Amino acid sequence: MGREEPGRDAVPLSEHEQRLFEQIERSLAEDSKFASAVRSTDPRYHARRRVAFSVIAVLLGLAVLIYGVAIRIPLLGVAGFVVMLGSAAYGIQAFRRGRAPELKIVGGSVGRGSRGPRRQGIVSRLEDRWRNRPEGDKAG
Repeated sequence: MGREEPGRDAVPLSEHEQRLFEQIERSLAEDSKFASAVRSTDPRYHARRRVAFSVIAVLLGLAVLIYGVAIRIPLLGVAGFVVMLGSAAYGIQAFRRGRAPELKIVGGSVGRGSRGPRRQGIVSRLEDRWRNRPEGDKAG
């Protein structure tokens, strides 16, 4: 019958529907406004931009730190270090968010998980593994 994908009924498109689908696909690919709108909603795009900003800010903070030490103004050196530290934290946070973006739905957002299982301590995770191990491995 053709290619069937799990969870979908295989219904072939008519020739007219296929032509319409291809026409829509071409028009979306050529539309620069649509492409920029899709790109602007992509969390990975924003994460890359934030990481680049934080790298520049860390380098700027390093320059201020070195300059403050060179002209013997400790307060300026400390300010440079604080800028470096804050920028590094911001960059790490942006990098982590960019690697695991939230899934968006119409009218709200759904995270990848409900923070409960992800926030468990190591002892809880080890206990879960012990309880869920295969039957042949149980001692006792």
